[in-house]
Amino acid sequence: MTNNSTKILFMMTLLSGVIITISSNSWLGAWMGLEINLLSFIPIMYNNNNTLSAEASLKYFMIQALASSCIMFTIIVWSILKNSFPGMYENSTFNMLISPPLLMKAGGAPFHWWFPSVMEGLNWLNCLILMTIQKLAPLTLISYLLIPNLYNSTIILLSALVGSIGGYNQISMRKILTYSSINHLGWMIMAMSINTQMWIFYFKMYTLLVTTVLIIVYVFNISFINQLMHLKKETTMKFLLLSSLLSLGGLPPFLGFYPKWMIIQNITSNNQVILMLTMVMLTLLTLYYYLRITYSSFLMLISQLNWEININQKNYTTMMVTIFMSLWGLLLCKSNMNTFL
Repeated sequence: MTNNSTKILFMMTLLSGVIITISSNSWLGAWMGLEINLLSFIPIMYNNNNTLSAEASLKYFMIQALASSCIMFTIIVWSILKNSFPGMYENSTFNMLISPPLLMKAGGAPFHWWFPSVMEGLNWLNCLILMTIQKLAPLTLISYLLIPNLYNSTIILLSALVGSIGGYNQISMRKILTYSSINHLGWMIMAMSINTQMWIFYFKMYTLLVTTVLIIVYVFNISFINQLMHLKKETTMKFLLLSSLLSLGGLPPFLGFYPKWMIIQNITSNNQVILMLTMVMLTLLTLYYYLRITYSSFLMLISQLNWEININQKNYTTMMVTIFMSLWGLLLCKSNMNTFL
């Protein structure tokens, strides 16, 4: 992609769409930013070397166009009702009506059905964009509207539940990371109920962890979990990849546990113990299939295959800094914890 000037241009317009949505002071401007972001990502998704990319692009376009239409329809109808019957409708009703299309754009449960199939048709770089940058604009709009109530608590629990159960019996790394992303989305929405600074920090940590994992699987061309077991010569990188997966799952003392730790402390201090316990139990289910992959990869004896990729020392050095931060960043960040409490 770095040598393709057309895709670099589309990447710039994609980022500009996100900025327009975040900085807009009207719903029309936010909608325009979402459309610019969508139309910029479709050409980036398409890849001549991947036959599934055309199908993934079409699916993504249809779902995002449907969500955008629902957003515009909701805005128009709400404006008409507010002008015709002033004072009759509350803002909480509008929040409940516009949240589903925004969740559909972000890939949150129960509007997540398109997310795993689209991820299967993308390369790892596009998967990274879809799991990080493409979530930023709709999540920002959701954070503007979020009011702690039963409706939002249901969305949080559904996202955590789908992300936890959906990852079972999956052999594709893309689908495992997809359902993990859905689970993390539930935690981000919960962080929004605390303050804006909390969910932005969680999103930054999630982006760092996902980037770390995708760098390794991209370099070693890993698409399925059985390929992890064949990295016999690359024992060090195999250990770091599996440790990064555990960090993404939120296992102490890795960095992935740090934002969850802060959310747990804040939510329990607000006397929402039942919601917090449920989220922790569902996250333990997510951590289970990461642990299952780890145990299988390290304990099973598998013969060496001829198609393995050898990585030189320069590539090791390039990956080490990001991997180190994703693994042991908790020790570095512990002293700054009081800032968020």
